[in-house]
Formats: sequence, structure tokens, C-alpha cells
Amino acid sequence: MFKKKPAIKPLSPLRSSDRRKLAEQIIRDFHVQLPAAGTEAGDGKPVGGEGSHGSVSSIRNALVPENSQAARFTTTAGPKLKVVSGTVYVGPYAGPDLRILWVKVDERMYPTVYTLWQNPGLLPLLHTPSTVLHKIRGGADLMTPGLARGPPFPAAAVQGAVVAIASLEEPGVPLAVGVCEIDVSALHNVRGEKGRAVSGFQWEGDELWGWSLAGKPGVAAPSRIEGWDVEDTDGLGQDVAQIHLRDHGNEDGGAPLAREVTADPAASGNRFVQGEDAPVFELVDVEAKEMSPKEIDETFLRAFLYGVYHYKSAHGDAPSHGLNFPLPSSFVMSDLVLPFLPTFSPTQTASLQIKKTSWKNLKKFIKFLDKEKLIRSKERNGGETVVLDVDFDDVRVVNFAPYSLPKKESSHGKAMTSDTGSGDASIGQQLKQLTLYRPKEKLRPIFEASQQSTKQLYSASDVRQSVTAYIDAELLAAASNKRLVKLNPVLANAVFDTTSALDKEALVKGEAPREVLMERVLAACAPFWAVRRGNESAEEVKPKAGAAPSIHIVLETRSGNKTATRVSGIEAYHISPQRLADELQKTCASSTSVGQLVGSSPKQPVMEIMVQGPQDEAVIKALEKRGVKRPWIQVLDKTKGKKR
Repeated sequence: MFKKKPAIKPLSPLRSSDRRKLAEQIIRDFHVQLPAAGTEAGDGKPVGGEGSHGSVSSIRNALVPENSQAARFTTTAGPKLKVVSGTVYVGPYAGPDLRILWVKVDERMYPTVYTLWQNPGLLPLLHTPSTVLHKIRGGADLMTPGLARGPPFPAAAVQGAVVAIASLEEPGVPLAVGVCEIDVSALHNVRGEKGRAVSGFQWEGDELWGWSLAGKPGVAAPSRIEGWDVEDTDGLGQDVAQIHLRDHGNEDGGAPLAREVTADPAASGNRFVQGEDAPVFELVDVEAKEMSPKEIDETFLRAFLYGVYHYKSAHGDAPSHGLNFPLPSSFVMSDLVLPFLPTFSPTQTASLQIKKTSWKNLKKFIKFLDKEKLIRSKERNGGETVVLDVDFDDVRVVNFAPYSLPKKESSHGKAMTSDTGSGDASIGQQLKQLTLYRPKEKLRPIFEASQQSTKQLYSASDVRQSVTAYIDAELLAAASNKRLVKLNPVLANAVFDTTSALDKEALVKGEAPREVLMERVLAACAPFWAVRRGNESAEEVKPKAGAAPSIHIVLETRSGNKTATRVSGIEAYHISPQRLADELQKTCASSTSVGQLVGSSPKQPVMEIMVQGPQDEAVIKALEKRGVKRPWIQVLDKTKGKKR
């Protein structure tokens, strides 16, 4: 999970009561055996390793050491970059250096390898060959055929249990922590089994392992740990040999897949793992082959029929079933063909391109549809081919049987069923405008106090937390009034100057209100902005420097007494200028045009929509349907000479 570096907020010390509660929760969750009343050690295996006498207090200290600290974190995990947040608990390991010992996600505690190395026997221990463990330490998951030293497997390795994973070569040194996806303890045979056995959570070599307040690298695993159950079995060496038998003729007794895979020797090392860097274990029985030109032609024709069928079904009562004729040829391709191509695999995606059809280009494809009497087209003077009409009653459309589509295409098709029938995917979108801050170099001492880098971007609340941590660390809060902060040389030089009377007054008094200080720190940071759409994660949206752009609506008088409305700046909010202009033309019953905004860069042009008449309210309503909020819009009425 922590292959990517998490964003960890400033640490805060754990109170003694919180540390005790945390230790008791861990003891309950992981069924740690405590000594019986009146004794120093229980009958079960003690937790705490060498130097632990088995007392309740020593077990608590071994699990959650004194001077432990906690901090919130966020990261992304999985192929879909799902946002994961939780709490990390930091404590000393092998000396004064602080390391991450525990992680809490969704109210569940997970130990890191550092905790396992200090507390033998804390988790059920599973084993796998070192070649497989190498893949797991790269972010992959452990598949069922990769399990070794069993059956039987540990009785506590049930579905949902947190387990440790070690290699067969070093069976007493766990190097990874994971969660059982199946009941491993109930397995009677791993040979021929499919599916994921353990999903990886944390391992030696990931970002949690490498985290340190002092910036030191992660601590390597010890060569041997006393306390883990590493008793050998008679068949251990034989099991290791059997797992690798595929390289020696696939003799009986190994752990092969349901079918042998010999076409790709490079993939043979990944058949026991699954994850970000590993291929999927269950192989698809569909041969990946190039499509012939005839098959590609038939697929494009069926996709067009599907597109027409979709519009007819979704907009049965609308004029022309929601299509605004004449249709540009580009609209036919983008809205009636591409969303309905069955591109389930990379091979299909590569094959299903207009240049690989027998028509070779879109113009000839349109002429083919015209010859088939599915549409009526016309070539304009400029050489552009447009569609004047579509035969919705053609027998091939009426009797069309829809087929399954990839999810991404299905969601696009759903977006086209909006009330306008324009195929505009921006209608109904959910937008979130983000403002982020990057600290400038002069603020470095403030952020270093909370172990934060000035190279990263932070939200306003994160900046406030860092400033608060600095105030607390430097004891700058005024004793008489906690809302006042004493100005030390760092704050005075980095945040305040002598250009305003308020700054001069604060410097003379040597203190400033806390809120004023926070505002000045934010003003001293470099601003960045991003607009996040739908379920996009922070990793998918790249922030841009500067303040967030506004959408500008300008009303002005043209040609004497005629009013026109100009709209610009909508591209940053995932809105197509041409499609918005088409809707405004219909909504306002006015002529519209789209052109490049005067003064915008030719390399990154900003488009401007021109609508006849005072149409500011109609434009605002159209933008609100596309997720734009009113504070993001600026209206300038030049017909009255004032801004509103």
C-alpha cells in the first residue's frame, strides 16, 4: 500500500492515557497473551522479544513504547489510486531513532515490520520463496500457489486476519505484513488453486519503512530473530524444489497453474503474485490477435448503429431524437461511433482506428453511410462533409441488439442521456476548486519545525497546522492571551515588513494576532490551483501555478445599440466552448459564435463564445448545470459601466 510516499502531517505526542488505550486495543485485536494474575509470565508465548519479562506493563511498552507520537496521513493505493487516510504511530526502534511502528486505517491497527522485529509471535507467520517475496516487496500480492511450508498453515491465518510473511531462506525474519483474502488455515492443498491469498499492506523497502525524522534510510532487517516459530519440517526442502519444478519439466508434485504458460517466459516469475507490477493471475482464454480490415469495418458500422439506436432510445420524444442537424463529421465520430466501440483490450483499442478501416478516413466513412442510406450527407464549399439527416427507421436500427461496452464507454453513453441530448459529458459533472500553497524559501524554518518540506503543496489547513506546530515548539504563544503570538526574528523577517502601518505596529509591539499571522503566512506562500472533476484523485489532477481562474461574462454594446454577451475561461472547468455555444444558441434563440480570445497565447489559446443579446443569466444557468459555482464567475456589464 505504501509503495508511494504518503503525506504525513506534523507529529504530536501521545498522552499516557492514550498510549495505554492504544496498547490495550492492540492486545485485544491481536490476542496477545498476558501473564496470569500474580505471576510474571503467562503460559503463552510472550510478546516483546529479548529483554521482556512478560509483565503487563513491559508488554504494553514493547507494543507502544514510551515517547510515542502520532500523526495523520493520506496516500493513494491500487491501480485506481484510491485515496487512503489514517494515523501513523511513531516510536523508537533500535536506539533513539524514531520509526513508524503502527498504522491505523479504518479503525484497524496494522504493525509495521519494525514492530514485528521487536515483538516475535505477534502475528501468524506465512512463508513463500524469496523470489516471490521479492515481488511482494515491490507492491504485488501473494497468490495461493505461492504459499509454502504447508498445509497445515497457522490456525490464526483466517480470512481478514493480519499476517506476517517471511521467505523460506530466512523463515524467522518477517519482511512483509498483509491481510488474508481467504481462509488460509483451511487450505488442504495449494496445488492448482487460483486467486489471491494475501494482499500486501507494508513491507521492508516501502515508504513507511524508509521514513525517518532525521532523514536517515530505513533499517535493514536483522539476520535472525529469536522467538518466531521456525521449526523445520521434513518436507521443507522438497516443497521448495516442488515450487520451482516448472523449470525442470513440470513433474508431478509441484504447484502449477490451471494451465501452463510457456508463451511468455518473462512472466513466469509472476505467477504467484498479483499487484501493481504483476500480471493478473487468472489468464483470459481469449487469444489476443489483430483484427482484419473486414472485422474492423463491421465493428465501426455496428458502433454507428449502436449510437443511432442509443439516441433514439434515450430521446424518443425530442425532435430528431436530440440531434441538432446539420452534424459535423467530427461529431459523428466522437458521439455516434467512438463511445460504442467494444475496446475491451489493448489489442482491440489498437485495431479499432479509422485509419485501419478500408475507408482510411472519416470522410469516406461518411460517404459509405450515405451510400447505405443510413444518413444523408452533403459536402460544403470548404470541403467539410456534414450530415443533414439520419434514418432512425432503418431496419438495421430498429432491430439493433445492444452489446456490452467497457465501463468507461458506458459511463460516457450515460452522460449523453442528459436533458439536452447534445452529448455534452460536462452536463451534471461535479467540480471542486482547490487552492494549494507552496511555502517560499524564507518560510523554511517554520515548516522544518514540523518536518515538512517547502517543496510540497499544502492546503490552507495544513499550513495552519504547521504554523501552530512552530508556535508551540518555539513557545511563542503569549502567556496573557493565547490569541496573540510573540514575534521572533524568523516570523518578523519572513512574514512582516515595514510597508504598511499594521506591520510597523506589530513589529513595534513584538506580537501579532494569531489569525493575522496565519493570513500573512498564506500570503507569503506561492498559490496553486486545480479543478477536480467527479471522483478524480489528487494524483490525477496536476495543480497549476497562480490563482484559480474565473469565468468571465462580459455584456457590451456593439453596432450602436445591440447588446452582445461574451463568455471566456470555461476550458479550465472541463467545458467545451463549442458545445456550450450550441446549447446557448438553442436556449437563447440567438446566434452564437466561437473564436479565439483576443490577447490569448496561440500555443494555449483561450476560446471566447459570443451570444447575441443580454444573456448573462442564461449563461450562468448553463454553467451551473455543468458544476460551476457562482463565486467562480465574474460578470462585467459594460452597458451600464459597472461591475456586479
